[in-house]
Amino acid sequence: MTATVPPSTKATEKTDTRRRKVAIIGSGPAGLTAAIYAARANLEPIVFAGNTPLGQLMITSDVENYPGFPQGIQGPELMQLFREQAERFGTTMVESDVTRVDFAQRPFRMWVGEEEYAADAVIVATGASALWLGLPSEEEFRGRGVSACATCDGFFFRDREIAVVGGGDTALEEALFLTKFASKVTMLVRRDQFRGSKIMQDRAFAHPKIEVRWNTEVTEVRGEMTVTELALRDTQTGAESTLPAQGLFVAIGYRPNTELFRGQLDLDPRGYCRTASEGETATAIEGVFVAGDVHDHKYRQAVTAAGEGCKAAIDVERWLESVGEIEAATATNW
Repeated sequence: MTATVPPSTKATEKTDTRRRKVAIIGSGPAGLTAAIYAARANLEPIVFAGNTPLGQLMITSDVENYPGFPQGIQGPELMQLFREQAERFGTTMVESDVTRVDFAQRPFRMWVGEEEYAADAVIVATGASALWLGLPSEEEFRGRGVSACATCDGFFFRDREIAVVGGGDTALEEALFLTKFASKVTMLVRRDQFRGSKIMQDRAFAHPKIEVRWNTEVTEVRGEMTVTELALRDTQTGAESTLPAQGLFVAIGYRPNTELFRGQLDLDPRGYCRTASEGETATAIEGVFVAGDVHDHKYRQAVTAAGEGCKAAIDVERWLESVGEIEAATATNW
């Protein structure tokens, strides 16, 4: 049986662009999936582009692990499809970052510069940003041998020699995962010891494919079309050397994009948004929900972020119904 799709409601037909039932801050997989679901529920969502417009997939070349694309798809192309689908059902996109929020009372208020917006419910989906080394050459080869996600890109480095930068649990986990594909993994650690847990250190030390170089930092990424070599420097002596490598994985951590919400939402010591209870999208503030990497520091995948966007939109609709903002009869049959 084929469902009847309601006609798209164009943004230009809306009578109020400043006040909505739901506002979504962030436009990656979590934010745009939430928009698709909210729009189909006739909530006419407004989406603010967020810290990284259309999310981190905009700087990802080949995406081969998102369901429905057996031949893979380019990250920017996938995110453009997300956007088109959200807009098809009537989502309004604001091509700017939110600069200030006030979640003290409803309607919740948000500002883009001096322009004020209001919403009865808010979904925070601003994501998290990988921390990088800050090298111009690192940025040049991003997506062509330089990555910050072993789960996303490890498959492309089968039978190749690669390097992982970092000394914490993230780096150790990435290095161990990459041994499934690479012929050799060299860990480059700035200090003379790991910061990660003892059990993860023991696993790395015991793995025959992993070699550790202490007191080492990357000064340049070299290659032509793709990475072929890394320039290194000893952090104690200053001695320079090179390392043949076909890939570089930067695993020095992530920074959740939550600075905007300090003093407004409950954040953990690392800055990730906390939810009211495990496995939920609702925060301690009634009417404010979160989705994606802004609170998920474990999986950090596009497909899990999209799933959380779906959950958040459903939770928003049910909450709006519970507080009388929408009629029960209009609630979507998911």
